[in-house]
Amino acid sequence: MRILIADDDPICRCVLATALSEWGYEVLTAHDGSVAWELLQSKDAPRLAICDWRMPYLDGLQLCKKIRNAPRLQSIYVILLTAYAGTENIIHGLESGADDFIAKPFDREELLARLNVGKRILRLQNHLADRVDELETALKEVKTLKRLLPICSYCKKIRDDKDYWQEVETYLSTNTDARFSHGICPCCYEGVVKPELGRLVVSDQDSSDDV
Repeated sequence: MRILIADDDPICRCVLATALSEWGYEVLTAHDGSVAWELLQSKDAPRLAICDWRMPYLDGLQLCKKIRNAPRLQSIYVILLTAYAGTENIIHGLESGADDFIAKPFDREELLARLNVGKRILRLQNHLADRVDELETALKEVKTLKRLLPICSYCKKIRDDKDYWQEVETYLSTNTDARFSHGICPCCYEGVVKPELGRLVVSDQDSSDDV
């Protein structure tokens, strides 16, 4: 998984990049918020980001706000790296769009645990997105009939919204994506087709006798 590190402190960037590379991440780095914003707008932008609170041009809070206001980037998981402590600062950061915090100087094990939480949430987002795509595809392929249909008790025609009576297959072909092929069920074959065939055979025999 790719991850972005945005921090104006070169030592902190290096330490973070080394740790993340050891854990199997592909690391991108930015020395200020403006460069980080450009990287996040790229076509294959990382979906995990660690951003320092204090950076030139765009600080961590401003960067979080821009990410949350960009529809294509809203799913990016942002961990805010900060030396600011206290509940008030945490609330301020979360309201700006950060998903999690880690304090400077960071603990490696804590950072790894918080990254694993981020990856788990991103996997859930992917799963939900896949399910939404499946449902949208299903809705495109099938138009569901959601109301009571008036159908004739004798001929089985259906009355449409314009008060016209239509054959069942005509109505369904018009109002859904269904297509029909015609056949003969066993009951109709025994009760209708077979007797009709029998009458035809008898009729042919009578015609032969007359000749």
